[in-house]
Amino acid sequence: AGAGTSRRATLFNCFVMGPIEDSMRGIFDALREGAITLQQGGGVGYDFSTLRPTGALARESGSIASGPVSFMKVWDAACATIQSTGRRRGAMMATLRCDHPDIETFIDAKRAGGDLTHFNLSVLISDAFMDAVKHDREWPLVFPEAAADRTPASGCHMRVWNGSPKPVRCRTWKVVRARTLWRRLCDSAHECGEPGVLFIDRINADNNLGYCETVSATNPCAEEPLPPYGACNLGSLNLAAFVRKPFSATAKLDEPALLATARVAVRFLDDIINVSSFPLLKQSHQALRTRRIGLGITGLGDALAMLGLRYDTQAARTLASDLMRNIRDAAYEASIELAKEKGPFPAFRNRYLQQPFIARLPAEIRGGIERHGIRNSHLLAIAPAGSISLLAGNISSGIEPLFGIQAVRRMLDASGELHTVQVTDHAYALWRAQQKTWSAVPEYFVNSYHVSPRDHLLMQAALQPYIDGAISKTVALPAKFPKEELPQILEAAYDLNLKGCTVFREGARPGVVTPGYLTEPQGAAEALVRCCDFERETD
Repeated sequence: AGAGTSRRATLFNCFVMGPIEDSMRGIFDALREGAITLQQGGGVGYDFSTLRPTGALARESGSIASGPVSFMKVWDAACATIQSTGRRRGAMMATLRCDHPDIETFIDAKRAGGDLTHFNLSVLISDAFMDAVKHDREWPLVFPEAAADRTPASGCHMRVWNGSPKPVRCRTWKVVRARTLWRRLCDSAHECGEPGVLFIDRINADNNLGYCETVSATNPCAEEPLPPYGACNLGSLNLAAFVRKPFSATAKLDEPALLATARVAVRFLDDIINVSSFPLLKQSHQALRTRRIGLGITGLGDALAMLGLRYDTQAARTLASDLMRNIRDAAYEASIELAKEKGPFPAFRNRYLQQPFIARLPAEIRGGIERHGIRNSHLLAIAPAGSISLLAGNISSGIEPLFGIQAVRRMLDASGELHTVQVTDHAYALWRAQQKTWSAVPEYFVNSYHVSPRDHLLMQAALQPYIDGAISKTVALPAKFPKEELPQILEAAYDLNLKGCTVFREGARPGVVTPGYLTEPQGAAEALVRCCDFERETD
């Protein structure tokens, strides 16, 4: 969005900011860095786990801490005044550990409505917590004892706290039942769509740079787990553009052309790292040190419909999985070729080959990395791709099913004036143009709310093994989805080895309207969906 313009704008999409020092100066230094990044067009993620809990005594000033959520409101107010890249609202992610003493306040932060509207919220869920949920054990909420004075509950624990390189002694502030806390999180997600969950131990265990960095936050849409001051630029391959003879008996995906484009895209995104400006020098150093890129796909729902496949079938998942594996291999091969030409990323070490994702690569690709290194530490991420999918003819976003075959979108122009624009799904418009007479809409035009939660998760699980970053995806739930069943969805996401999960129930937040779905041939022209700006999974 910033390329070729006269304004100062970064060409990177995603940033995670540095650790927030638990002091007034540290907090507002972090706010300043975030504001600069937002102003230049980057979305930001913050881990607020380093801030002392509500009620803690600040030793130097003698004041009582108000807790992480109170300071998040300061960030939210600052973001509201910044118009990102002149066109898009600023976006932020806030994360908090599942064992932080203020985790209950964090979970409930959006239930009342109206607060933290520029934040997406995600809880950092550990393997130990999921085990405690499974066995209905007690769960201590703790905080490093060196950071705050308060009469603790009985017991102390050694924890590797966010921002600390080794375990530190933590005081127990409160003890809760893990299952009770888990249900509280699920109830909030059912009620207002937040918070999401990030399975942080899995994210760090599968990190290609696990030998030299630790992740505790993501970009606003969660497709890029990043270290402090980490940055990533994204690109998406439009799958719908590679379908030949759509809606025919011989419809197929032109895979050779797609993989050739993937190789060019890797080179393109790698070049962006060199030509982009960065809001902060620390972000530039991190980006040049690791040369992360995030190549993904979009238009999957449309492509499947054009091939005559329902999104929620095993055949669709098999096709998508095979395709993503081949894109992965093409991307890694291209990055090895770049390493031959220009050298590997500076943080490359032999230990890179021992990381779990790299160990799963085909032997010939691993051999290439061993001989030549690799240009980019990470190559793949699946973003929601909302804006670019609209620009590409209103194709389906990312790996989501069709949102709706017809809609009215609200869009801001350069002067800030709001316009409503009628849009039609690309695949549906193409199919309708081929019909000589009016025909009922085929069943493969299935939208998000007509796909079962399990099938949403299964599609994400089919692709995750071939993504070295993460996948931004939302499980769409019908309005009457039972609250008591929501824990099963998030637990299934964990069991399916996903890195995170977000759900959104139809009607859970005011102003968010569901997609239209035509089941009858008459009245199609009037079957419009009024949508608003909110799409947690989109930018």
